[in-house]
Amino acid sequence: MEAPHSSPAAETVPGAPTDLPEAVTVALTVESPEQMQDLGRRLARVLAPGDLVMLTGELGAGKTTLTRGLGEGLGVRGAVTSPTFVIARVHPSLVEGPALVHVDAYRLGGGLDEMEDLDLDVSLPESVVVVEWGDGKVEDLSEDRLRVLIDRATGDTDDERREVTLVGIGPRWAGLPEDLA
Repeated sequence: MEAPHSSPAAETVPGAPTDLPEAVTVALTVESPEQMQDLGRRLARVLAPGDLVMLTGELGAGKTTLTRGLGEGLGVRGAVTSPTFVIARVHPSLVEGPALVHVDAYRLGGGLDEMEDLDLDVSLPESVVVVEWGDGKVEDLSEDRLRVLIDRATGDTDDERREVTLVGIGPRWAGLPEDLA
């Protein structure tokens, strides 16, 4: 895995917000599912109750694999699997840390209004909330959030390499490059 680095502005990252002055980016290359899971464990070390993590990437990009690593790093109960059919799963902590709330917003068409039934705003202060496919749906939950953009080769390929861009939005994420070093 390449060492993290930050760029001066989020606009240098495709798909990153361009109007957020307090955005910090870290770009990484991940070579395998094992490295993606390890990245999740490393990220878990810097997560705290109240953190919102938004995962973006095509089907099969590694969003759930990353979340599995987050769950391991946070020390939560239960196997972390894709919540596609149940929409959301709560994994309580086994180590007195925050619970992991894992949401798959793929089948939810609306914005935050449709998400209200999940009570994420109630869960967020005590939990780490990870939302797959959350762009345009959950940004209003927190001014400080971590966007994880995962790009992979498409088409008929066995290439497991992923380009992962972490975009920390808000002052909470100012030290992200150093935290992952």
